[in-house]
Parts: sequence; C-alpha cells; structure tokens
Amino acid sequence: MRAMVLHAVGPVEGNPLREETRERPTPGGRQVLVRIDHCGVCRTDLHIVEGELPPVLPSVTPGHEIVGRVAAVGSAVKRFRDGDRVGIPWLHRTCGHCEYCTTGRENLCAEKQFTGYTVDGGYTEYALGEEEYVLPLPDRDAVGLAPFLCAGIIGYRALKLVLPQPGGRIGFFGFGASAHLTLQVAVKLGYQAVAYSRTPDHLRLARQLGAVETVLTSDPSWESRAASLDSAIDFAPAGETVPSALRELKKGGTLAIPAIHMSPIPALEYDRLLFGERRLLSVEANTREDAQEFLALAVRHRLQSTTVSRPLREANEALQDLKAGRVTGAVVLDCA
Repeated sequence: MRAMVLHAVGPVEGNPLREETRERPTPGGRQVLVRIDHCGVCRTDLHIVEGELPPVLPSVTPGHEIVGRVAAVGSAVKRFRDGDRVGIPWLHRTCGHCEYCTTGRENLCAEKQFTGYTVDGGYTEYALGEEEYVLPLPDRDAVGLAPFLCAGIIGYRALKLVLPQPGGRIGFFGFGASAHLTLQVAVKLGYQAVAYSRTPDHLRLARQLGAVETVLTSDPSWESRAASLDSAIDFAPAGETVPSALRELKKGGTLAIPAIHMSPIPALEYDRLLFGERRLLSVEANTREDAQEFLALAVRHRLQSTTVSRPLREANEALQDLKAGRVTGAVVLDCA
C-alpha cells in the first residue's frame, strides 16, 4: 500500500513526507482494518511534521481524520463487519482504568494513544483502529465527513465548555477547519456567532454559515472595539491572539483554547483582561462521548464541511497550504 511517511521532522516547505510502499497491516484481537477513502489534513499534523510536537516514533504516517470502510476485523471484534462506513479519530485508545478513564475524563488519560502520532495514521490506503474507538459513520460523502473526525469533535468539546446563556454571543478566533464546523453548531443551537480572522475569504465563509458579525483582524482599528462576547474559542495556534480574544470578553465570559500546541502567550494584564471573573480554559483532546454527541448533531442539523481535495501524494503541498493560510475550510487527501 502507498503511504506518506515522516522519518525526520522539518519545515513542510522542505517536503519532509516521503511516499513509500508498505505492507498492508493485519488486524488482530479487537482491531479493525479500514480501507481509507479520505483523510483530513489537520493543523495537529502540521505540528507533528514540523516537530512542534516532539517525535515519539522513529517514523510515522500522519493523519487522524480517517474515513473509509471496514476491510477486515480481528477475531474478537463484534461491532463492525466488512463494508461498514467508519472513521478513525485522533483519540486512538486509552488505558481504561486510571482515575480519568473511570470518571468520564478519558481525554486526560496519561497513557492515551493518538492516531497519526503515537501510532500510524491515515496518510495511506489502509489503517488500523481499535474497535471501541472506531466511530460508525453515516453512509454519505467521505470527503465532507473527514473534517468531522477531529476539527468537528474538538471544536464541539470546546463549545460545550464555554456555552453562555441561550442566545449569547460566541466569538470564533482563527477561522479554519474547526471553527467553520463549530460555528455551524452554535448557530443551529440558537447562539449568535462572531468570526475573527485576518483573511477576508475566511470571513466570507463565516457569513455564509450564519455569523451575525465578522471582524477582520488584519485591520488595526478592530482593537478599539468594546467587549461584546459572552464566550469565545481561540483556534489559532498563535499565543498573541489570546490577549486580543480576552479583550473581547465581557465580565464572566470564558475563553477556551483547543490547540494542542500554541506559541508563547504574552504577559496578560490581570486588571484589564482577566479580572471580572473572566476564565481562560485549555481543552485537551476529546472523549468518545464528545465524538458521539457531535456526530449525532452533525447528522441532525445537516452540517456541511467546506473542503478542498488533494491526492495522497500531495500531502506535503496540502500541509504547505494549511501553514500559509491558503485553505478556506478544510483540506482533505484522497487516499483511494
């Protein structure tokens, strides 16, 4: 099978992923082998490839927004059979018995494994998933489903943690793959969404998806705005956006940061940016319950992902586009 493999971290402009031919894996026990149709390209993949997340394997196939069909199952698998439409997400497995796993907080498990980071992922034609962590998916367009598997799930978890009173205003900073799905959920649930981005194309998409207001952050005049948000989510991996997002929060508001990696946050003025019971909250990964809830909402409200498709061999170029901000919505690799 073909795979795009990372052997040494480095800037994506240097094309660090190499196309290789590898043996198709064989599922054992409770493993599920998935024939991949599409795999989304996530900013976490960029952090892995460029080494902002330290390597844990000598080589790895990135990718954790995997959509495909079951090709084979291990002898102990009961939930799936050949041909089922399924997804393999970022959370690959957890220990199942620590204080976090036994109290509904498996996303904090110290022994959790990650698809495309601590185990091989989806920039290939076949991948293994663990039965209890593989997600059943609706039998619909695989390209559009791929961003749901991380961008949608982590955004939904962040949204749950910041929900204001019904009808409140929620800000979305860094309008990429995750924000464009999470904003749709917020709008469908009756909240007012405000999108912030330095890219006009991103703001045009936000308005199409129901944002009541958009703010172009490349225009310095926006920094003189009065605080108007009840809560916010900062999807940008740049620490300098945090003070700006906090400045937009009214008293009692919460800012969630679902980034797995972020550049240093500048010193915060406590009196101006945090005082008034404003809260700053990090969001780590997600639970399987988050995934199930989000996918149910996505089907019920007919969420749509805006995607650009590239062939598997162009994984380096896809990551370059993501890094440069040339992607509106999400970029997805065609692995079939």
